[in-house]
Amino acid sequence: MAGRKLASYTITGLKRWSCLTRELPPVSQVKALHVYDFDNTLFMSPLPSQKLWTGQTTGLLQTQECFVNGGWWHDPHILEATGQGIEKEEPRAWDGWWNEQIVDLVDLSIKQNDALTILLTGRGEDNFAQLIKRIVASKKLAFDMICLKPQAGPNNQTFASTMKYKQAILQDLVYTYKNADEIRIYEDRVKHTRAFREYFESLNKSLLNPLTPAPRKPITAEVIQVSELITTLDPTTEAAEVQRMINAHNTAISSGNHTFSSPLEIKRTVFFTGYLISPIDTTRLVTLIKLPPGVPESEVKFLANNIMITPRPCPQSLLDKVGGIGRKQTWQVIGIANYESRIWAARVTPVPANAQYHTDNPTPLVVLAVLKGARPYEANRIQNWQPIPSDKQYIFQTEVGEKVQLRVEPEVDGEGEYESLFQNRQQKRRRDHQDGPTYERDSYRTVRGGYHNEENRRPNGVNGGYRGGNQNRGRGGNNNSNSGNHNRNVRGGRGHNHRGGNNNNNNRGRGGRGGYKSLDDVQNNSRYANHGSSYQPNYDDGPGQNFSTSNNDGYNASFPALGGGTGAYNNGAQGGGDGGLPYGK
Repeated sequence: MAGRKLASYTITGLKRWSCLTRELPPVSQVKALHVYDFDNTLFMSPLPSQKLWTGQTTGLLQTQECFVNGGWWHDPHILEATGQGIEKEEPRAWDGWWNEQIVDLVDLSIKQNDALTILLTGRGEDNFAQLIKRIVASKKLAFDMICLKPQAGPNNQTFASTMKYKQAILQDLVYTYKNADEIRIYEDRVKHTRAFREYFESLNKSLLNPLTPAPRKPITAEVIQVSELITTLDPTTEAAEVQRMINAHNTAISSGNHTFSSPLEIKRTVFFTGYLISPIDTTRLVTLIKLPPGVPESEVKFLANNIMITPRPCPQSLLDKVGGIGRKQTWQVIGIANYESRIWAARVTPVPANAQYHTDNPTPLVVLAVLKGARPYEANRIQNWQPIPSDKQYIFQTEVGEKVQLRVEPEVDGEGEYESLFQNRQQKRRRDHQDGPTYERDSYRTVRGGYHNEENRRPNGVNGGYRGGNQNRGRGGNNNSNSGNHNRNVRGGRGHNHRGGNNNNNNRGRGGRGGYKSLDDVQNNSRYANHGSSYQPNYDDGPGQNFSTSNNDGYNASFPALGGGTGAYNNGAQGGGDGGLPYGK
């Protein structure tokens, strides 16, 4: 702060931070400064879906250095696609996408005559100023200032990080409105909350120094930790938006305008293939379980969601044998057993008995439940099956499907369709600073799971997601923020001690290495050709989903072959694989 001149701290200079043209109140009027973060503090900005993408890819998508346009947090189309897209959401003020407790606090701030109300976000001014102003205006929130990160500050300064940029604005606020007694900052990111507190502790110490320019008395600073509310886009929209982002990235590479070495593409990771069971039949099948005395249900994972075909992607020859993705097969329960009171399973037989089927297991079976710590594949060790009464010999229908997640990786010359279904965990790419970033698997945390789809946990806890690259948002790649214990009773009151708490852009064009692609290109995938355009994926793998795409399964997907309409949230390979999204008709 040394060397700054008193003359720089003026209302005219402060206005240059804001993308609004409104006049600011005089210095003598303002006694309180109320600063609100935008993303996941005021507005529930969508995050990459942990159900749709592998853990590695959720990190990559949010890492600024991995995309020509900066990725998830630097591409305005992602924010525009929130909900049902800007054209539908703006007239209804993005209803349901706000943290209403924080909205109430903003309203109180605006009504407080001696308070200056500021929206402060690290999103880039060039790409997001107009969009964020439209979002805020739709909610009729009249901020005094809306500040987005510029390419250079009012004094032509540049910023090494979002925090440095925000601290520069906060310093100008505090020094300009020198009669303000308090500043309150609402922030969802634990790392930023901590940094703000440390900053004001240091600032107040410096204000006790008689040599400090723009002297003022120390200010009471309160940084309120806001619980981040996790939201995602419609999965079809999200995949299409990421494909559009990849198309732009690849086009820039092919035109020679950037030093990135590798075009990117979306690939599918298939964790297992099986006969997938609907939730209605899952509910019936779990009634066959008899837990021993003393075993609480909280210690048991209830499954009953598939009959394993193979714990990997099916070769086409095997898919042909079982009738292809989406083929229906009826089964009947003929026995039940448990293994060491740790695994419960039902033995099944096809209906009719001469129906052609395949399973890697010696006996076709449904793993009904496992005690925590047990692995579903151990059901193969069951030797003695117990007969069951005729009224318990349930008959149910399944559909052939896969458990899938998507991933973004560099295109590989000569890679076939089947090979692309496997995530190459051994892939290492040497980094050449002249060639831009690399995409090594160790650069991003891959969240693993199994039957219970634990890969959907966010890195570093529920609220520890990513938000960008190493320089600007600090939530991508290895820069995970620590989640901590968020205060869900958001304090506020603005001096009154109150408390508060799909614009689907399906791009079309040519394929080919580095070419412009659309998710619709998978219509020509021979793996799913038998089902044509009627094949509708469903990414909703939560409990109680509807497994039939002929019914309302929660998403109106418009492309095949990237998800599935059958499967439950605890589907998983019997080998205890990574887990992922269900895939079936």
